[in-house]
Amino acid sequence: MHTTDRKADLLALGAIAMWASLAALGVSLAHVPPFLLTGLGLLVGSVLALPLSRFSMRAWRVPLPTLALGVYGLFGFHLLLFMALRTAPALQANLINYLWPLGMVVLAPLLLPGLRWRAAHVAAAVLGFAGAAVVILGRAQSGGGAFDGRWHTGYALALGAAFIWASYSLLTRRVPPFPTAAVGSFAAVSGLLSLLCHALWEPAVSLGLRDLALIGLLGLGPLGGAFFLWDAALKAGDPRRIGLLAFLTPLLSTLVVMWLTGEPPSLPLAAGAAMIIGAAAWGSRASGH
Repeated sequence: MHTTDRKADLLALGAIAMWASLAALGVSLAHVPPFLLTGLGLLVGSVLALPLSRFSMRAWRVPLPTLALGVYGLFGFHLLLFMALRTAPALQANLINYLWPLGMVVLAPLLLPGLRWRAAHVAAAVLGFAGAAVVILGRAQSGGGAFDGRWHTGYALALGAAFIWASYSLLTRRVPPFPTAAVGSFAAVSGLLSLLCHALWEPAVSLGLRDLALIGLLGLGPLGGAFFLWDAALKAGDPRRIGLLAFLTPLLSTLVVMWLTGEPPSLPLAAGAAMIIGAAAWGSRASGH
């Protein structure tokens, strides 16, 4: 494995580890309206750009199309995902949303010059998604919710959210190069738009000191730091490899929740973990490193 690939993998795994904490933090903040939670978290996360840019706002100055792409990714993804969760069962919406790593692998040769499809990459991505499905559905059967097979508009919204995050992740390599610190401007504008959605659609709530502390952690981690690590990983490595690693997110998230609740491991969890890890290893070898 090349040094750049190893660096990209470590950066991506850092982002994935942060995203894995989102479900646990979300449980503690379930009483906070989602757009308010996202808006505040993104605004906190945007502050992380300051030390990255040596406390200079110059890094935030990106061309308008680049800023639009960043807002499309961070705000558009959360907007469609929250709408999906409101109009479809959370189980299916969450599962469909996790098509985005598969989307990264499939779309990479279409959106990025110099990359091509390899059967092993696509097959590994399908195996990874199957592993994520086993983890999520196994969790539902053990008490996380019942599977509802009826069609919901929310399914299309969840699929749209998956497409947005996959395409955003790839298209950041098609715009003029920008420093990772510029992700702070993406987060700041997206946070303000999320707060606008809160003002339009959600009831006002009062937040306590504990809520504010947890929102701070949310902004430093899954709604802040993770986006900077993700951008740095995509700049350094093969997006197909990184997309395969992303299937670890639902697995790690489930493990965190089970650890916090004291729930014992299950056979579907072990099977899904084996499939996801196998897919990541297979895809890594397919990259030729």
